[in-house]
Amino acid sequence: MGRWQPDAAGRLAQAALELFAERGFEQTTVSDIASRAGLTERTFFRHFADKREVLFSGQSALKDALVSAIASAPDSAAPIAAVATALESVAAFFEENRDRARNRQAIISANPELRERDLIKLASLATSMADALRERGVPEPAASLAAEAGMAVFRIAFDRWVTDDGRPDLPGIIRESLGQMHAVTATAG
Repeated sequence: MGRWQPDAAGRLAQAALELFAERGFEQTTVSDIASRAGLTERTFFRHFADKREVLFSGQSALKDALVSAIASAPDSAAPIAAVATALESVAAFFEENRDRARNRQAIISANPELRERDLIKLASLATSMADALRERGVPEPAASLAAEAGMAVFRIAFDRWVTDDGRPDLPGIIRESLGQMHAVTATAG
């Protein structure tokens, strides 16, 4: 495939996922990825800082979508309800790419360095959601608690969704998981 073909970033990401699945993350080089995509290493580095970023490149868009959804929630929405609305709104992106999400998660789960990077990403998203809640006037510690609880719900729901073919859609699992969190916290005392 020539370098002038469109969607270089998409081709690189697809090539990387294929190679990570075939060879493992550690055994795959940037050169391998670029070659599989029919591109140069230089083109790779125009789109990604390193091979890890192929797996985490959507973080900025995800953060923006979560923050925007929290900001757009009705003024009357409780903090956890605004977070729930945000989580459900971004779930559609993952629904459209379930196979990619499964492959990506399997690669991350198999590598301690990538698991650590994933946890850092989730912590960063929780911080951004807490910031968005504070912008809505939610005081501390309520803003941080709602954001952290929401991110925990999302992580658990996402793990259930990618590992079980019989599960309903991701927004449904998020709602179910939020309901379970409410039940657990209602009995705490």
